[in-house]
Amino acid sequence: MGSCIICGTDVGGGRVCDSHQEDVVFDFRGDAPDDLVPSRFYRGVVDGYAEFGVFVDLAPGVTGLLHRSELDRRLDSLDWEPGDDVFVQVKGVRDNGNVDLGWSIRQADREFRGVLIQESSGEHLPDEDVDDDAEESAADDESDAPESGDTDGAEADAPVDEADDAAEVDEGDGTDDAEETDDVDEEPVESQTTNTHESDAAADDGGEAAESASATTADGEESAEVDAGGSDADDSEPERVSITTLGDAVGDSVRIEGEVVGVRQTGGPTVFEISDETGAVDVAAFVEPGVRAYPDVEVGDAVRVDGEVESHRGDIQVESDALVLLEGEDAETVRRRLAEALTDEARPEGLQPLAGDETVAELADGLLDAAEAVRRAVLESRPIVVRHPATADGYVAGAAVERAVLPLIRDEHAKSDAEYHYFTRRPLDEPVYGMDAATNDATRMLQDRDRHDEKLPLFLLVGAGSTTESADGIDLLSVYGVDAVVVDAAVADPETRDAVDTLVSPELADADGDETLSTGALVASLASAINDEVRADLRHLPAVSYWADAPERYVDLARDAGYDAERVAELREAVALEAYYQSYQDKRELIADLLFSDGGDLAAHVSEQFREKLETEVETADANVVTEAVDGVEFALLDTDGYTHRYDFPPTPLLLDDLHRRRADGEPFATVGVGTDELYVRTTADVSVRDVAARAAELAPAADVATAGVREGKIEFLSGERDAVEDAVVAAVAESF
Repeated sequence: MGSCIICGTDVGGGRVCDSHQEDVVFDFRGDAPDDLVPSRFYRGVVDGYAEFGVFVDLAPGVTGLLHRSELDRRLDSLDWEPGDDVFVQVKGVRDNGNVDLGWSIRQADREFRGVLIQESSGEHLPDEDVDDDAEESAADDESDAPESGDTDGAEADAPVDEADDAAEVDEGDGTDDAEETDDVDEEPVESQTTNTHESDAAADDGGEAAESASATTADGEESAEVDAGGSDADDSEPERVSITTLGDAVGDSVRIEGEVVGVRQTGGPTVFEISDETGAVDVAAFVEPGVRAYPDVEVGDAVRVDGEVESHRGDIQVESDALVLLEGEDAETVRRRLAEALTDEARPEGLQPLAGDETVAELADGLLDAAEAVRRAVLESRPIVVRHPATADGYVAGAAVERAVLPLIRDEHAKSDAEYHYFTRRPLDEPVYGMDAATNDATRMLQDRDRHDEKLPLFLLVGAGSTTESADGIDLLSVYGVDAVVVDAAVADPETRDAVDTLVSPELADADGDETLSTGALVASLASAINDEVRADLRHLPAVSYWADAPERYVDLARDAGYDAERVAELREAVALEAYYQSYQDKRELIADLLFSDGGDLAAHVSEQFREKLETEVETADANVVTEAVDGVEFALLDTDGYTHRYDFPPTPLLLDDLHRRRADGEPFATVGVGTDELYVRTTADVSVRDVAARAAELAPAADVATAGVREGKIEFLSGERDAVEDAVVAAVAESF
């Protein structure tokens, strides 16, 4: 029996349990693809590019394909070069030996919690491999040792051999290589504190000394430091520097102070993410491979770090010489400094609504609260999860926030891939934050907390979360005390107004005129408050978010930004089509290309597909509509099971929207699409879907009629009572006019 290198659980013949497979990266030293284990992450070397992906060598003679569909970015945006070390996930091995690879968001050893060597005979830690080599080397040295009495040169060579052996062990353990010097006696042996040894006897005791020093500093106690000559170190305290200046201090020894915002254990060092009032940086502390350094230091602690600034793959990192847990007045000083910086930086100076929208201006206080919550999450190194409906309006809203937040994250964190760690956008199939979505979110956030010591995220729900259908999902989040911000252009239900930390939801009945406000328009102004530097990028988004009858002020604003009515329509249709496919994915790069980087060709191409598909479906549906008049109201009834492609574009709500717009002529008119156990209602009057569902439940008491989605006019029922429900809904809608 072996034990998991992450949690210590007993496992079979391996060295990692099932629940921590994705936390470990493997160096593959087998000679056959069949030895690879699906779902594991492996280190590889880029072999070359093809039009359809990247070939990665996992071992001599074992090559896999990372298909472009597996990437979280465009293939041509990868900065990998042939020969680069990369990290990939094995998705599977085909019968013909082809290896399918998946993308790994983690692209450094330190981002995994452990490293293992996988050979055909089994798995072992890297240091176990080094120990074996060391034993073989020692055996060779013993066999080559001079016979008794033949000592010429032996004593002179001994110190050099010991220094070389120490350097090899350090390299195998994942620590920095010792610098080569002519004076071997002055070469230091490194641990969490630095010690040097002037004689062979001192070198013999070096392991115990280093172990003692590591244990002392790990407990947060003060340790003595000795310079290369063996004298006491300079007692003067180094001056604290801000994290934002570390990019100009590579190679320098520095002192930083801040709060621990993340801890992850790799196969080598323990990596602490430290945040001060200016930014965040990774600090690597090493005891021995895979062993937790400073076990008493946790997320939320105030610490002081002395170490050397280094650059790893373009990311700034501090190699710790000493990490001290601060307490009392010292800790309070750090926290007060952070709190003051948060207060100064998190709250925007004010809100300037795009196009001077007066309705948005009336919501300034709520929008500033929401903007402050988002900015504070960035400054606190708290992940942000954005939830929005998989519609054109929802994607515009989510993309606006994304455009504003990603530059702030890049400025705050030294890691080049921080924007993928600290910002996630997850579309919803429907404009409801139900238990399915909430359970998914809760599972992910708890895994990230337990596996990677991440803070619980801030949830920003745009265009969803403000109705009673979302109450259960919001309640689940509240059990864990996570912060939730809801921004919705529709009126929130009273039952949900106290369930979230920040709610922005206008009372549309009090808005001037008969124009309604889209969520995309509302959130675009929110995004400009979050980051005013991207304001110019957002000017066309409100017009794109309206499916029909966009307010003239937003049409003019888009035109001033270079987007005429035709191009705005192309963007809207292109986003709507892409929102449907792979609806659970954010499609970050594709949506950004469409909305911000496209010269028009991509949107025009996708928009043409949208129109062809929609027109075909509308023609089929229109030919099979049944019309009838009830109490002076004209109805268009469509059997959506029989006359739509339910699992192809367009989705039923979008199809019914277009069908209703084409048929409604201003008279009392309603469109009802009836499926197996759900139906959708569209009317020319302000009819409450909840009232319709309640009345239909009275008329068809055996059908279990219930409102499933206010925003999209959706009602659910028992499939066996379909005919009775259709008649009941038609009667209820007619009564509501």
